Amino acid sequence: MPDVVDDYRRATDAFGRRVALITGEQWGGSTPCTEWSVRDLVAHVLYEQLWIPPLVNGYTIFDVGDRLDGDQLGGDALGAWRRAQADVVKTIAIDGSLERIVNLSSGARSAADYLAEVTVDTLIHTWDLARAIGDDERLDDRLVRETLVAKCAEDEADFRLGGDDQSTLLSLFGRTP
Repeated sequence: MPDVVDDYRRATDAFGRRVALITGEQWGGSTPCTEWSVRDLVAHVLYEQLWIPPLVNGYTIFDVGDRLDGDQLGGDALGAWRRAQADVVKTIAIDGSLERIVNLSSGARSAADYLAEVTVDTLIHTWDLARAIGDDERLDDRLVRETLVAKCAEDEADFRLGGDDQSTLLSLFGRTP
């Protein structure tokens, strides 16, 4: 059984390490998510993190409204990332927080399931960011394997696309490793 808190930390630590490597000229560079620049990609993943504390704490999307809209990266993207990650870790450390129900646009689900979903998105976007900035593209083997197993079970299919687990997983998420 995966530890969703540890998985979250592992995925967000890896993403944060890549954010710390971004140089000035790279912020405007392209990414495998062709509609996004490096800045857009980092802003997207940060935005997902910012939603976790209010939703886990019982707020609805309506309650939050547009307060998370706009440029959340500001002039200190790494600082914004670290603050958001720390806020999430603080929120999910509260006893019973992962058993709470969060209300998303897609419906109600447990906070643990929601955190796992954000973790997978962060994992995949870590590869996107690494590729965009020319960093090591290798993802956490355990997270890759857990995500691949979960994806196979979710789709009730046996994916045998060839290659290693990371290449298979990335292919399932529309990436070309």
